[in-house]
Amino acid sequence: MFRALVVEKDAEGKTSASVQKLGDERLPEGDVTVAVEYSTLNYKDGLCLGPGGGGLVRSWPHVPGIDFAGTVEASDDARYRPGDQVVLTGWRVGEVHWGGYAEKARVKADWLVPLPEGLGTRQAMAVGTAGYTAMLAVMALEDHGLVPRQGPVLVTGAAGGVGSVAVALLAALGHEVAAVTGRPEQEGYLRELGATTIVPRADLAETVKRPLESETWAGCVDAVGGAMLARILGQMKYGCSVAAVGLAGGAALPATVVPFLLRGVNLLGIDSVMRPYADRLRAWDRIARDLPLAKLGAMVHLATLADLPGLGADILKGQVRGRVVVDVRG
Repeated sequence: MFRALVVEKDAEGKTSASVQKLGDERLPEGDVTVAVEYSTLNYKDGLCLGPGGGGLVRSWPHVPGIDFAGTVEASDDARYRPGDQVVLTGWRVGEVHWGGYAEKARVKADWLVPLPEGLGTRQAMAVGTAGYTAMLAVMALEDHGLVPRQGPVLVTGAAGGVGSVAVALLAALGHEVAAVTGRPEQEGYLRELGATTIVPRADLAETVKRPLESETWAGCVDAVGGAMLARILGQMKYGCSVAAVGLAGGAALPATVVPFLLRGVNLLGIDSVMRPYADRLRAWDRIARDLPLAKLGAMVHLATLADLPGLGADILKGQVRGRVVVDVRG
């Protein structure tokens, strides 16, 4: 038997979540069975825990959790052996497929990545999908020419999971980081992560009619989208790039093509869910090498399976700072 956070839907369509004990026969089909040690909390997890599974869950009962890290218990795939430590993010695990909010998971071997040397399972989930996405965004900016001392790099939604890791990564790589937040009380936290400038969200939330403003930013990791992203595109330096990772401010983009045509600005879409294996290895190796692990502690709040329904509601309201690491055994 193993413990899991199970979301169920009743005849009236109401969903509820509770910690239950399940037998191994309840696990889905897959090549590798993992003894999960840690998972984490992301915005998608909040949706899956919320009413109707946030439109992401396809069948009930369901075990959410889009990330997990743990130790291989059994494997039918030659790439993994019992005792190997692994990490999983994406592939719609925790949405369509049962996820990491359980003491055991069974998944396809292709969805796993070996845990890189230097990272423990708890540290890997302090990073999680949010930090992995932040690393993909930084790599995309670098691939399009970003180097230190070009000018400030903007991070929107900076106190959230993706933003927190992006701030720490960029600062560790030698960039001047400007952090956007609507929560003034987070200034000390963001400066500890490495931000040199704090930009109030209101400064970028106002829509302007001018398609171009003064060239300000050498790069941007944007978790907000919407009108703020449109505004930022008009403030980018010539030939510089924005890595779009989220839509907390809305999916619409009320922008013009002028920044692309007159300044050669690049808008880079960052997908972490279906990313090819080689990209995943590269990103996790970079995380182990470049992320200042000592700063992870400032981002992390530890939780248990029983805490997740309340925390899921909080993250949807924008009330969770940094990273929540879930000890599924606690």
